[in-house]
Amino acid sequence: MATASTTPPSVPAMPSHMKAWAYTEHGKITTVLKLNPNFPVPEPKSNQVLIKLVAAAINPVDYAKIEGRKVYEDAGHVPFPIVPGYDVAGVVVKVGSGVKKLKEGDEVYGMVEAKDVGSLAEYTTAQENGLDHKPPNLGFAEAAAIPLAIQTAYGALRKVGLSPGQSILVLGASGGVGTFVVQVAKHVFGASVVAATASTGKLELLKKLGVDMPIDYTKQNFEDLPEKFDVVYDAVGQSERALKAMKEGGKIVTIVPPGIPPAMLFILPSDDETMLQKLRPYLESGKVVPVLDPKTPFPFSHTVEALSYLLTRRATGKVVIHPIP
Repeated sequence: MATASTTPPSVPAMPSHMKAWAYTEHGKITTVLKLNPNFPVPEPKSNQVLIKLVAAAINPVDYAKIEGRKVYEDAGHVPFPIVPGYDVAGVVVKVGSGVKKLKEGDEVYGMVEAKDVGSLAEYTTAQENGLDHKPPNLGFAEAAAIPLAIQTAYGALRKVGLSPGQSILVLGASGGVGTFVVQVAKHVFGASVVAATASTGKLELLKKLGVDMPIDYTKQNFEDLPEKFDVVYDAVGQSERALKAMKEGGKIVTIVPPGIPPAMLFILPSDDETMLQKLRPYLESGKVVPVLDPKTPFPFSHTVEALSYLLTRRATGKVVIHPIP
């Protein structure tokens, strides 16, 4: 779908400093996250590009790290000040000497690494192999909503071994990851039956996304249903209850630590650099679509409000920051 955000802004002369949301200590988002109007623009390494951000998405890992919680993908000690954010969509404005596939002016989306300047800034750097060209049918806000969530969906389904013809139950299907899980399970992995939980007001969304068996968790306990499933994807931390919904010989994968066996804990892999390219045909065809929360996009100046809203765990789909000045 075409939106106004499909047209990139004109790129001015490269500044040495920029606006960026950063924190210099851990604590509550509303206390420690501040807009720094004079943050140094990062310099891309040989295998990186510099991106002028147009949109960024936020994820639970962002507020967890700001608050100082231990997160399982932590890249080790990152010195303050820290700019949070992983999901990026924007325009390449500078390329490192070793970059081969991207050039200045390319519209891209993807993820930045934890050790680099995050996506909640006017500019950031990213490794070339962590990016892909933005699908032309998607705006920048939609593209920013995709990378971390879809890779979490796809990677965990691959880890658990979902195969064509199998059934799957998705717990927490209306969230940022869950909305991708139900689509990827059906269209990419060929699941025969997709069941999914959500609250009453979000069941219609699940149906639109292709869910065969929407379950209202405010009225039904999924573990008490007569149907049992080959795979359970737990996006909310209910793996122990999920055991009762699993077929004999079935599998559970969770993205919520600690991941008590027999549930498998999935951590976003860094070894598959072609995941976005693999999923590109499904995104370009519209078989898999990003879902943006109705309150989205939040303007860049309202980033704290956006993170606070995500912290309520009431968001539907992804929360996006757009436009970024």
